[in-house]
Amino acid sequence: MDVELRQLRVLVAIADAGTFTDAAIDLGVSQAAVSRTLASLERALDVRLLRRTSRSVTPTATGVRVLARARRLLAEADELVAEATSGHARLRIGYAWSAMGRHTVAFQRRWPRRWPHIDLRLVRTNTATGGLAEGACDIAVVRVAPDPRRFDSVVVGLEPRYCAMAADDPWARRRSVRLADIAGRTLLVDRRTGTTTVDLWPPGVRPATRETADIDDWLAAVAAGGCVGVTARSTVDQYRRPGVVYRPLRDAAPIAVRLAWWHDDPHPAARHAVELLTELYRDG
Repeated sequence: MDVELRQLRVLVAIADAGTFTDAAIDLGVSQAAVSRTLASLERALDVRLLRRTSRSVTPTATGVRVLARARRLLAEADELVAEATSGHARLRIGYAWSAMGRHTVAFQRRWPRRWPHIDLRLVRTNTATGGLAEGACDIAVVRVAPDPRRFDSVVVGLEPRYCAMAADDPWARRRSVRLADIAGRTLLVDRRTGTTTVDLWPPGVRPATRETADIDDWLAAVAAGGCVGVTARSTVDQYRRPGVVYRPLRDAAPIAVRLAWWHDDPHPAARHAVELLTELYRDG
């Protein structure tokens, strides 16, 4: 069975216009071409889609169902074409947890002033590559180095690490926390998109761990008490929640913030994003 988009467009055009003649005018083809195309669609599906009289054209019961699906398919096809042909006119930046942290708003405001011809969109996707591997974005903000066999990346800044804890945790009265302190606690770890692993601690003095699924799950577990988390400064800026406090982790190495993109399909505007975000991290 071969059903083509042009056949579905003719079906929708006839249903919207109400006559074969008007559909032909809307499509810019002959009435005979409209009739042939509809007939070929009905043969391919082996069903009658439209009921024709001398005065009107109305969909059959099957035609109503096919029309609804045809409209969705055509809309998706149009989106696919727009996606493929928009090219350099749009840049989607993906992220998993906290975008650019405290620089997010500044980035969004400065972008249209510098490159007004490129529509900027931020896309949150709960995956290790911030949606890059899934095709949800053109470039991604990541805080774990991506697979170099698939992706290129550039470090645009560094963020200090913080310890997150419940507001009524005894540590909430401290000014800072050390890695050795956390070794005796239960550490919340998001193995899919998080930036923290037990490798921060030497073997033999590593904390017990509990896994979480995403940032919201992580925050809820922190607020509930009993566990602590370690995260980048960006989380502190983006996710201030009642019941959760953050304290600097004094002796942990900072986290590198990277922009990443596919080896074989770099977006031309990626260099603009690198330029602006590097500037923000440097000046901030």
